[in-house]
Amino acid sequence: MGVTGAEPFTEALETLRRHKASGLSGPLHFTYDDPETASNARASFPWAKSLVVVGVEYASRAPAPAKTGPVVGRFATTDHYEAVRRVTAAIAEAFTSAGTRAEVVIDDNRLLDRAGAAQAGVGWIGKSTMVLTPRHGPWMLLGTVVTEAELDPTEPMSRGCGTCRSCIPACPTTAITPTGLDARRCLSTWLQTSGFIPLWVRPKLGRRIYGCDDCLTSCPPGSRVIAKSPQMTLSFSELLALGDDALVERFSWWFIPHREGRYLRRNLLVAAGNSAEPEALAPIEQHLAHRSSMIRSHAGWALARHNPSWAADRLRDALRVERAPEARLELAVAVTMATTSDDYDALRRLDEAVRTT
Repeated sequence: MGVTGAEPFTEALETLRRHKASGLSGPLHFTYDDPETASNARASFPWAKSLVVVGVEYASRAPAPAKTGPVVGRFATTDHYEAVRRVTAAIAEAFTSAGTRAEVVIDDNRLLDRAGAAQAGVGWIGKSTMVLTPRHGPWMLLGTVVTEAELDPTEPMSRGCGTCRSCIPACPTTAITPTGLDARRCLSTWLQTSGFIPLWVRPKLGRRIYGCDDCLTSCPPGSRVIAKSPQMTLSFSELLALGDDALVERFSWWFIPHREGRYLRRNLLVAAGNSAEPEALAPIEQHLAHRSSMIRSHAGWALARHNPSWAADRLRDALRVERAPEARLELAVAVTMATTSDDYDALRRLDEAVRTT
């Protein structure tokens, strides 16, 4: 826990503006939609004088992914933010009970919580752009209490990552750059974005359906926290058998675009295709007849990815009856993927070049 003043985060504002102007923000919205508001607590809370920033370690209570089935980032295995809400609510109540105005802000577009945490000395911002602490590494969830109380600030941490760069080669898509995060390459970003997942991203996702922990698990300060984590086992067939509403309810604490279960289903299909797990094949094929053209498209890709030689004829059959233009294009690409891998690889490389330069 730490305290900082409510003055604007000028350096963080410039970083947001620079990344937005250069395209490094990619499909991310959140604080990028209104950097001026996100970097200035007083834009939303004109009465603010201090920020009390709290970091709660969660990884010691979060299971690791199993060797089969869908993979979920540790921060999302359950509603780990509940502990943050409980602590910040108690702090805010202490202020309001004393007649001082206070409001809790957690994972909110109105405030750059990482900038506040670094300025308050809760941790430092690492090369991965995560907030790190000496004891828990990056395994912290943040919350802030904005208050009109004038509090003495705590000092920022003097330490940093030094020469350590473990997170940089650990990123499967080279999203961590010397100037920060290239969100166009971040797997977690694409799993929380609406629309079609780009061709080049899909194989990189592996079995992930939400979140990516590679830059966290590679961070030396946090290695002790996750050393004895249990495993979380999920099933592709069980999850793909759920309806869209049931999927959203199953993971109600996740950010799912527009609260539409089809986006989580999309993620599941891509991950199921990458898994090559036998139990995932039949559920993938069933989704070739799904009512959503986006889902049919991703099912076609997943089928070609899972079992190319077996999938080719089924994909041709699906293409013959498909009427939606975007799904026809996707199924044609899937046929190419299943039958002419060199041509498909050229398409995938072109997709990556167009989207990330």
